[in-house]
Amino acid sequence: MSHLETNCLCGAVKITADEVNQKFTVCHCQSCRTWGGSPFFAVKCGTKVTIEGGDNVKMYESSSWASRGFCTECGTHLFYKVKATGEYNMSLGLFSSLQGLEMDMQYFSDMRPSYYCFSNETKEMTTAEIMAHFASDM
Repeated sequence: MSHLETNCLCGAVKITADEVNQKFTVCHCQSCRTWGGSPFFAVKCGTKVTIEGGDNVKMYESSSWASRGFCTECGTHLFYKVKATGEYNMSLGLFSSLQGLEMDMQYFSDMRPSYYCFSNETKEMTTAEIMAHFASDM
């Protein structure tokens, strides 16, 4: 884990994350693919995240257990935040200097379209497994 600073495309939002995990996740759910046009690549950043320019962050409640945040000025996708824990999953593209990356998990693997696949061997969770995991938060 490492301490990193980043910002959105226009610089209106500045983020400091103190616990960036180099093991990243990929989400294949329809919401993520609709939001960004592709799977959502994210690094887990825990709860030690500072956001400057928070008035430029729009939160969208995308499920009963999480919200997504993006910059209202430039539209940069910033994070997926778990409501119950306050944990941030930040867009991997925000951290261009992050070294030693390893794909660790693929979420909603049963929803992955047939037009792409990854050769990385990772843990995977299906829709049923995700729903069971978050059942108490719904």
